[in-house]
Amino acid sequence: MNFTSDNEAPAHPAMIEAISRANEGFATAYSNDSYSKQLDQRFSELFDTDCRVLPIATGTAANCVAIAELSPPWGAVLCHELAHIHNDENGAPEFFSGGAKLLPLAGDNGKLDADTVAATIDSAGAHGVHNVKPSVVSITQASECGTSYRPEEIRAIADVTHERGLHLHMDGARFANAVHHLGCHPAETTWKAGVDVLSFGATKNGALTAEAIVVFGHPEWLEGMERRRKRAGHLFSKMRYVSAQLLAMLDEDLWLELGGIANARAAELARGIETIPGASLYWPVESNEVFMKAAPEKLAALKEKGFQFHIWPGHDDLARLVCSWATSKEDVSSFLEALDS
Repeated sequence: MNFTSDNEAPAHPAMIEAISRANEGFATAYSNDSYSKQLDQRFSELFDTDCRVLPIATGTAANCVAIAELSPPWGAVLCHELAHIHNDENGAPEFFSGGAKLLPLAGDNGKLDADTVAATIDSAGAHGVHNVKPSVVSITQASECGTSYRPEEIRAIADVTHERGLHLHMDGARFANAVHHLGCHPAETTWKAGVDVLSFGATKNGALTAEAIVVFGHPEWLEGMERRRKRAGHLFSKMRYVSAQLLAMLDEDLWLELGGIANARAAELARGIETIPGASLYWPVESNEVFMKAAPEKLAALKEKGFQFHIWPGHDDLARLVCSWATSKEDVSSFLEALDS
């Protein structure tokens, strides 16, 4: 049973069907097809506000194209010390932006807090032109620890960010999981809370390969992002296949349904872990990720029995267990039985 990553789950059948439908006949290339042209309207309907949307293939590209547009090469991007852009994108944000520096900050449960963000911005620039200049704050929803920002937490960060002339970016690779957990409208945790740009994730949530850069209230950023997407080699000539997946995700809120399935399996897993001696939860379970502490020998025994999961870096007694839309109740029960044996 595979709990390594939602990236390792299969694509949902609706994605394959959407690609198959998009494969009928010819279509204008380079995001000028009928599928891609629907994205602005469909995402605007989802978020109840005017959106500009760029389809793109990977989460790293979505994050980096967005951040590069918002930050000059001499800028600084504030993020959590566990953020994907800091630990898992191999310097891509710095590369795409031409040199902007990431400033990783500590924060409980994988989340930034407004006071830390404000203090960091206010203390920057003591040496004037010799320092990088804070330009962007990036938060991850849901966080790398599987926790979710409440709308009021985002608003507090947005307020101190905007008051100081910076922009707020959200890495939403697991946005569906966070929104489903919070039970709120997607607008409440994005533009209504002060988010300027969202990297809307679909690949972890059942797409084959599909993400979207969603811009709220700044259409003037679009040209720069489009040009950066092209220069980065991410303007697919046959973008219709990416856009068709995004549209299928939005149909009847499939994106939220799939996020809910993954969350439900994670919640079942967490409840079971709490009943088993020698195992405990490390962070609150607020999405589809479960972090379990157990003796290294127990984790090794589980791996020997065929269970696949990630050992968290720097912790030989901490396992990350990720559920997806394809994780079954039987997968969860089998893991719990093995853990308790």
